[in-house]
Amino acid sequence: MEKYIVATEKKWHDETFVQLQKCVHAEWIRIKELADFTLEKIEEIDPKYIFFLHWSYIIPSSIYEKYNCIVFHMTDLPYGRGGSPLQNLIVRGHKKTKLSAIKVQKGIDTGDIYLKRELSLYGTAEETFMRAGQLMVEMIKEIVGKNIIPIPQEGDPLLFKRRKPEDGDMNPLNTLEKLYDHIRMLDCESYPPAFIENENFRFEFTRASLKSNNIIADVRIIKK
Repeated sequence: MEKYIVATEKKWHDETFVQLQKCVHAEWIRIKELADFTLEKIEEIDPKYIFFLHWSYIIPSSIYEKYNCIVFHMTDLPYGRGGSPLQNLIVRGHKKTKLSAIKVQKGIDTGDIYLKRELSLYGTAEETFMRAGQLMVEMIKEIVGKNIIPIPQEGDPLLFKRRKPEDGDMNPLNTLEKLYDHIRMLDCESYPPAFIENENFRFEFTRASLKSNNIIADVRIIKK
């Protein structure tokens, strides 16, 4: 039986992994921790494919040069190479994007393309990541089922800069729509939420709902 590895540290991909086990006949191994992602341990498994669903760590060349490594990126590459793709798309006003499955190669998101599929950016960041997880299942099924050969990216690249926790500050924003987008694009477990501050408190916002002339949201207030 062929062996496939799924590398993801995110809890929202628990269901993605279960779905892969159910619908693709293979031996599936999940790696969650960087300590388990070594060439020696990969060689023991000897997988046909390694799929990176949401992986924040550098993938060593000793691994991607020896094994078929595929990473998923939430832009229509080569548009949007780089960090924080979801947030960078939303702040630019995008309502939908393409989920790209690419071969891991030297360079940031420069690899050849296996597949692209349309993805809605509606809802919170967590909802979008979960929706992307379902789409990844279908894309992986197609990649392994059809033995797809990746092709080089076409077009002029546009690079995204990885966002920092301090970029969650809502003070510079001046419309309800921008505030709403700012809250929802950071509303996900393990992500630093949107916030405002004064000299005494920090106000963190989640679960936003945009009405005709106001926003309703949950607020966590932290004494500084």
